[in-house]
Amino acid sequence: MSVRTQSSEQPAEGRGSSRAVDGAGEHRAGFACFVGRPNAGKSTLTNALVGQKVAITSNRPQTTRHTVRGIVHRPDAQLILVDTPGLHKPRTLLGERLNDVVRTTWAEVDVIGFCLPADQKIGPGDRFIAKELAGIKKTPKVAVVTKTDLVDPKALAEQLIAIDQLGKELGVEWAEIVPVSAVGDKQVELLADLLVPLLPEGPTLYPEGDLTDEPEQVMVAELIREAALEGVRDELPHSIAVVVEEMLPREDRPADKPLLDIHANVYIERSSQKGIIIGPKGKRLKDVGIKSRRQIEALLGTPVFLDLHVKVAKDWQRDPKQLRKLGF
Repeated sequence: MSVRTQSSEQPAEGRGSSRAVDGAGEHRAGFACFVGRPNAGKSTLTNALVGQKVAITSNRPQTTRHTVRGIVHRPDAQLILVDTPGLHKPRTLLGERLNDVVRTTWAEVDVIGFCLPADQKIGPGDRFIAKELAGIKKTPKVAVVTKTDLVDPKALAEQLIAIDQLGKELGVEWAEIVPVSAVGDKQVELLADLLVPLLPEGPTLYPEGDLTDEPEQVMVAELIREAALEGVRDELPHSIAVVVEEMLPREDRPADKPLLDIHANVYIERSSQKGIIIGPKGKRLKDVGIKSRRQIEALLGTPVFLDLHVKVAKDWQRDPKQLRKLGF
């Protein structure tokens, strides 16, 4: 079993920097995909590698609904990270479509990172994904043990052995097994160093400075949804969708005091859910607006006026027409 760890004596390096990759000389560029069951730390890891928030995170499963590309620029390579929804047993049409997104992505990337949390024993969901990965023969697969800050060394060692055994049992050959902590910023740069040699040689695919290819309107909608997910009851997260209807600079504003007007709708599936999102005297929706506006202003670098409305799209997760309208 080959487990990669970094010397504790090695100085920390900033994102986009790199130690020289053995045998390197040619520039490499390609796509890496993080997969794993819901809430395995894929989005947090993507953000840590990019060095900036490009994917929303939540302790709620199935937070990610789009493939978000984060772009890591290095002197020797450009690593484009594809953060997919968690593969799961679908109960709705939305769930089926999210799984289709995952499988389509697997077929198109240069390397697959399988995220397994250090603090959770390997379960049926992990085995389900590993069996699917075993059928993809040509693409290199890296086992990424996430959330290592949550366990002691003994538990981490046991998880590493279990992942090695999982690969042998199901016929998955791990190119690397790498323990990381995105929150603690441990071995994140090492992971990038190990992914780069698995990419094809080639020129950069995105301009220097681009951190994602996700449209601003979609990212704004995701930040609103992230704020709306905080503190809601278990059945509600899956029912929340956000659509940004309009993003326009406010007219007649002086050049040194711009203001961006954003009008967005928060959709839920049933009228009974409306009160939960809005809260007593509108307090909850106001909090969602304040939290998301701060994130949006940081993302766009401009003051924002955010206008939020809550609307019902009955059973949208099961309705093909509604799914298309909401961007799925």
